[in-house]
Amino acid sequence: MLSSLVAWFSAPAQWSASTGIPARLLQHLGYTALAVLVGAVIAVPLGLYIGHTGRGRLLVVGLANGLRALPELGVLVLFVLLIGLGLTPVVLALMLLAIPPLLAGTYSGISGVDPAAVDAARGIGMTESQILFQVELPNALPLMVAGLRTAVLQVVATATIAAFVSLGGLGRYIVDGQAQRDFTQMAGGAILVALLAIVLEVALQGLQRAVTPGTRRQEPARTDTVTAGG
Repeated sequence: MLSSLVAWFSAPAQWSASTGIPARLLQHLGYTALAVLVGAVIAVPLGLYIGHTGRGRLLVVGLANGLRALPELGVLVLFVLLIGLGLTPVVLALMLLAIPPLLAGTYSGISGVDPAAVDAARGIGMTESQILFQVELPNALPLMVAGLRTAVLQVVATATIAAFVSLGGLGRYIVDGQAQRDFTQMAGGAILVALLAIVLEVALQGLQRAVTPGTRRQEPARTDTVTAGG
């Protein structure tokens, strides 16, 4: 299997054709980015409102748990039956996967801001919108990015379902390989999805560290010791 994978990855057609790895990778990233963006348009404003006002907290829990329980392939089939083939049902299905972590991260970040800071902002006459965007939002960014990390990783791993409705992406290698009983192609597609998820995880970890106040590289532990009487 290892030699077959090396031959599959090193084949020139895998890197130059319109159905090669670079093209499939861009398609996969496109589905992921679009689904996360649409999910963020819904989840972030809702999380900001609930976190700032404290209203609708049960909605966060219920919506997040309910959407997480949905079977993505079944939801995709339902949207295809209702809308038809195309990009829209795929984005809608993946969007439902992105909303829970984005909503939970935004709500937790905003509601977790130190109440003393909020009270101080009100005390100097800041409006509610100023408090939200100038005090709460900057402090909430680390948890919001953590929610984004979770959403991106879940969506990028599930975006393979696009291949089930004749779209592209890295899932094509898995679906086409299964249809052709080409296990090397299936393994290659799975490896590519896993590598993409790892790269995105590392990048988003760096972003989360960048927006977290007080984070810095840990200094290496000192190896020199002082002995008694020395």
